[in-house]
Amino acid sequence: MSTPQADRMMTRRATLKHGLLGAAGLALLDHQGVWAQSPTRPAHSTTKPAKAKSVIQIWMWGGPSHLDTFDPKPDAGPDYCGPLNKPIATNVDGIRIGELLPKLAQQADKYSVIRSMTHGVNGHETASYMVQTGRKPDRLVYPCVGAVVSVFKGYDRGYKGLVPPYIVLTEPQGRFSEAGFLGQRYKPFATGGDPNKSPFVVEGIVAEGISDERQRSRRELLHRLDSLGHAMPASEQFKQFDRCEENAYGLMFGETRKLFDLSGEKDEIRERYGRTTFGQSCLMACRLVESGVPYVTINYKGWDTHKQHFETMRRRLPEMDQGMAALLQDLSDRGLLDSTIVWWSGEFGRTPKVQWEAPWNGGRGHYGNCFCAVVAGGGFKGGCVVGASDAKGEEVANRPVDPQDLIRSMYELLGIDPDGPLPNSRGLAVQVLAAAEGNVRGGGPLREVM
Repeated sequence: MSTPQADRMMTRRATLKHGLLGAAGLALLDHQGVWAQSPTRPAHSTTKPAKAKSVIQIWMWGGPSHLDTFDPKPDAGPDYCGPLNKPIATNVDGIRIGELLPKLAQQADKYSVIRSMTHGVNGHETASYMVQTGRKPDRLVYPCVGAVVSVFKGYDRGYKGLVPPYIVLTEPQGRFSEAGFLGQRYKPFATGGDPNKSPFVVEGIVAEGISDERQRSRRELLHRLDSLGHAMPASEQFKQFDRCEENAYGLMFGETRKLFDLSGEKDEIRERYGRTTFGQSCLMACRLVESGVPYVTINYKGWDTHKQHFETMRRRLPEMDQGMAALLQDLSDRGLLDSTIVWWSGEFGRTPKVQWEAPWNGGRGHYGNCFCAVVAGGGFKGGCVVGASDAKGEEVANRPVDPQDLIRSMYELLGIDPDGPLPNSRGLAVQVLAAAEGNVRGGGPLREVM
């Protein structure tokens, strides 16, 4: 029974623990349910046996150009393709991609390109929400794919990892609340830091400038000051805090810490991915799904190229090419590609016609009428193209794909019934994905590559 005295003791104890355990402890408290009410345990809601166990989402923050990546249009002329007018053949007959992606060209048998994505929205926030939730904006904020996967493959379904089941490398996109109405329990754990640096300063696990000895001293201080815990050793609430403390220090000093330490990887492997933040994030994502994490997002910034677009592409695309190609090959070599979906997409594409005039000086604007996505692994076939854009990449020519179509396909491969109920602590009667919610642009799930 809760009393004012007990509430005060819990508040003091919680304050103490927050101050000394930091973000790692808070992440575990949130995800393992000390602070958050757990939703009703979901029924075993599946359509078919799951082919995929995990998802690696490469989120192209800002929106990448489809013409300069996976849907080149050299015949459209310089006002559309600019200087990038020499697409290259891939290892799949008939498929050509952008000239700055030679390594991915040799991996085309592992992925499928969707050239007819569409939602018609040109604003970052709304487009991001639609692509990541499969929903149109409403008064209710729905969870993104990562949070939904965390419901069905996370702690409520027997996930045992100390690392939370939904991880973002290295920071959330910030366009909307990823967990939506599901609440704090299903927010991603954002690592912070830079995996290309040594050490990789993961928030709450590795503290730059603080030695292990000092961390252990802090723990000893915690225990010496914990008079309330000593006075109430049988309290179940205090025992929960103690378990979270053990888990948090397990993150800081145990096997989980080694998971985030890339220094043990061979130099040749790290070089293959590229010694960049993105390249090493791809390597880190591979290690995380290998350890059983169901959902990892790589938030890859730098694609909102309103100005000097082609200068940015000459820097960014080789970096993306190296990291993503190495990820696909490494997942295949480790026997993980068949059970891991790799999903590459931004919130939209870029305007097909180049904006040469000042102040853009060769930029591309936002474009939601027609853009690209790439899927690989986890039950998706490789070496295929879904849909097509017109001669200038301005409109969908055939087989429109709404974000909901793609998300529905991923849920099915993950063994999640998109038409089933989405458990939540608020008691809302909602489906995982509403089939009839304004999906007028799309042509349904991607059966041709499933």
